[in-house]
Amino acid sequence: QVQLVESGGGLVQAGGSLRLSCAASGRTFSTIDIGWFRQAPGKECEFVAAIRRNGITYYRGSVKGRFTISRDNAKNTAYLQMNSLKAEDTAVYYCAAKFGQTTVDAPTRYDYWGQGTQVTVSS
Repeated sequence: QVQLVESGGGLVQAGGSLRLSCAASGRTFSTIDIGWFRQAPGKECEFVAAIRRNGITYYRGSVKGRFTISRDNAKNTAYLQMNSLKAEDTAVYYCAAKFGQTTVDAPTRYDYWGQGTQVTVSS
């Protein structure tokens, strides 16, 4: 069982930065893949970024070069550094965890989810 708690969301002007954190419970953090997803009002949940247990990272095209995903296994925490934020980045951001080698960009592959944190970017 893995419990996830996100933090770090808020209101920021376009061009600004935020860092989201995802704190995980349990002693299995180093063995899980972590994904960040987001959902804007009226839209489907979409993949943002992921980091495998071996450190390999993945990003959706629209955030490459602006967002950076990382993890600190000693702190059981993953991060999403978001720079050059745009109004279209506004959404509730969720972190999720899964085991195994399955694809990282499909929400259905993840077994554990946090409660979400709101990110609002004003233009």
